[in-house]
Amino acid sequence: MYFEDLEVWKSARELTNKIYGITKDGTFSKDYGLRDQIRRASVSIMSNIAEGYERGGNQEFIQFLSIAKGSCGEVRCQRERV
Repeated sequence: MYFEDLEVWKSARELTNKIYGITKDGTFSKDYGLRDQIRRASVSIMSNIAEGYERGGNQEFIQFLSIAKGSCGEVRCQRERV
């Protein structure tokens, strides 16, 4: 099994694609700092899931899932700006 097979990673990828779509047009696209930060946070979610999985240990995977969860909170906070 690969990290790309994980449903949670697939959901994170979908979220990232949506964030990029939302932030490419309109007023959000002109707020460069916020646009870039919410994009980085969404990418961080999927990246941390992948990195934790690839490390091969359950404890490390759990730690990286916790980091990914923190990035989810960051995205939720920033989307309130929209």
